[in-house]
Amino acid sequence: MIIDSFDDKSEAIINVDKKENMRSIDACIVTFSYIVEKYVLENFECEKIAEFKFATGITPIYQINYNNKKFAFYKTYVGAPACVGTIEDTIGVIDTKKFVFFGGCGCLDKKIAHGKIIIPTEAYRDEGTSYHYAKASDYIKINNASIVEEFMKKEKFPYVLGKTWTIDSFFRETKNNLEKRKQDGCIAVDMECSAIQAMCNFRGIEYFTFFTSGDLLDAPKWDERHKEGEYDGTQHDCRYFNIALNLADYITNK
Repeated sequence: MIIDSFDDKSEAIINVDKKENMRSIDACIVTFSYIVEKYVLENFECEKIAEFKFATGITPIYQINYNNKKFAFYKTYVGAPACVGTIEDTIGVIDTKKFVFFGGCGCLDKKIAHGKIIIPTEAYRDEGTSYHYAKASDYIKINNASIVEEFMKKEKFPYVLGKTWTIDSFFRETKNNLEKRKQDGCIAVDMECSAIQAMCNFRGIEYFTFFTSGDLLDAPKWDERHKEGEYDGTQHDCRYFNIALNLADYITNK
């Protein structure tokens, strides 16, 4: 069974080969959005410092200098297995212990305003990846939620704290399961959070994250809440990169 998958008694068959003389980076910022990636490359002085390869192609990693600090940046894949795999590959080519992730989520509580930042505090493990990095449990605590909240409060960004439901199968978010997760106190649904936290715990990495509330599931019919090409308040809203960049700056000062 999947809940019996965690094995900390034997070695992994395949491991990431860490490069020698890797560049030291203060923190790595990760987006899921090709729109955000384009914005960053066009509006910041970006130096390509590393890359990793998937069957789908090469993913470049860039360095951005900000407030006398070195931050890495790259675009990841959607979904727990591929997203966690990119972190594993990244720590094989750059030297960093802090990762800032930001992306969209589905909203499970219609009382939450569109565009309000969601800070996950716990994640329901409805995916397979985390069970290879941590012992079985229903939820995993998002360790640095309070630090992300400190930053949002300091910068006066509107935010809400709550549990998230991490699921692998976008098209199998059923009404019954949605109601179960809402009863648990989940206010969002995503596809990576629980797995990233489990992997980071296992590798000794610090994980900081926040969500943008995109589509609404807490409605008689699924509501995308934006039209094609309309990015305000979604994971493609480039303003959130600037929030992530300043969050990275904040955590490296702690």
